[in-house]
Amino acid sequence: MVTIRLTNSKTRKKEEFRPIDPSNVRMYVCGPTVYDRAHLGNARPVVVFDTLFRLLRHVYGAEHVTYVRNFTDVDDKINAEALRRQQAGAPGTLEELIRQRTEETIAWYHADMDALGALRPTHEPRATAFIGQMIGMIEGLIASGHAYAAEGHVLFRVRSYKDYGRLSGRSVDDMIAGARVEVAPFKEDPLDFVLWKPSSGQEPGWDSPWGRGRPGWHIECSAMAHELLGESFDIHGGGLDLQFPHHENEIAQSACAHPHGDFAHYWLHNEMLQVEGKKMSKSLGNFFTVRDLLDQGIPGEVIRLVFLMTHYRSPMDWTAEKARQAEATLRKWRAATAGVAATAPLPGVIEALGDDLNTAGALAALHAAAGEGDWAGLKASAALLGLLADGMGDWAAGPKVDLSAHGDHLAHLRSAAMATKDFSAVDAFKAALIAAGVEVRMSKAGVELVPGPGFDPAKLEALQ
Repeated sequence: MVTIRLTNSKTRKKEEFRPIDPSNVRMYVCGPTVYDRAHLGNARPVVVFDTLFRLLRHVYGAEHVTYVRNFTDVDDKINAEALRRQQAGAPGTLEELIRQRTEETIAWYHADMDALGALRPTHEPRATAFIGQMIGMIEGLIASGHAYAAEGHVLFRVRSYKDYGRLSGRSVDDMIAGARVEVAPFKEDPLDFVLWKPSSGQEPGWDSPWGRGRPGWHIECSAMAHELLGESFDIHGGGLDLQFPHHENEIAQSACAHPHGDFAHYWLHNEMLQVEGKKMSKSLGNFFTVRDLLDQGIPGEVIRLVFLMTHYRSPMDWTAEKARQAEATLRKWRAATAGVAATAPLPGVIEALGDDLNTAGALAALHAAAGEGDWAGLKASAALLGLLADGMGDWAAGPKVDLSAHGDHLAHLRSAAMATKDFSAVDAFKAALIAAGVEVRMSKAGVELVPGPGFDPAKLEALQ
């Protein structure tokens, strides 16, 4: 059995992964709030935990791994977008417009993440389908003294859970000193967080013992994880930005609601993403969605490879140069492995992924295999990383263009130059081809021209 070691955010140590039940390995990852397109930062945890999902399936068997990633489809941002549409004249009730928006956004999300080569999780629960479970969990927390109702709200008593702050390494007193908490007169303590809140007539709501309302964000994940994975499961993942307060609150309410369980044994958090060395933001003009990149002609497979170049616990910098390098690498690998039957993933790749998901080390092993001409091993290993899949390779075929005339002309120039020893015309024509985005491959066997990255037919026409 392959040994997997993971850095557990809860203990701040790299630990050997020992599943509760090797025949039923379980992982929960916080999914998107479906109010708009997924931006590039949203895609990073998708690729990170998809890679871990693939590794777990390889080690334990696909039928023995359960991966849950939720959709948050009840949220103030969704409500605001639906209200904006209604005010702009869109037909339908507010609830119908909310449903339309979430359905539309989930479809976008699936299309964009599919383009990145991400496998669909085993379960993709929607929060609105688990309201009853959330209400039941909240009732239990009230009954055990860990929560209280006040003015149509239900709040969790943070100080009732002695280990609060352990995941993020913060003390309760330090949190109060610099906390970004909602101040409300009905709170017993400033740190207490909302489990349930009232809904106005214009907001989606469900009947509950505390009146018509809707759940708080944190209780959603706890209820869905419990329903689909049980009181104790193996891995909980998400972006580092969710560690506090979302994951901290998940632990507190889950541990108090199900004191006989352990909730998640291993917590994994991916670092944040930058663009060209700067934080991605609309104000800097460097904010873009996955769909923006796809529409610019950057293949999803290229985006995925750029993500894999950086370890998940390190900040990742998206740059145009990395995308160019990734595209060039994938073109070479695809050309070399075309028609090759994959064997088994390379031991070095498995070893690297088992070492806290060291994707950069795994890619180094792929480059080494390419250098040795082990195309069968490279193809199998790339598949484990979600690369070189048959369904993702159309982009690498390049534009359908006949370069035979240019190839014949270059061959003629080279033949003449061999006799005169004057290669200036060869060099000039070759340079013009390269400037047009054509890859020029010259050998004793002849001349081969292939459209490469940045191929520009207009520049090629000027050579006629």
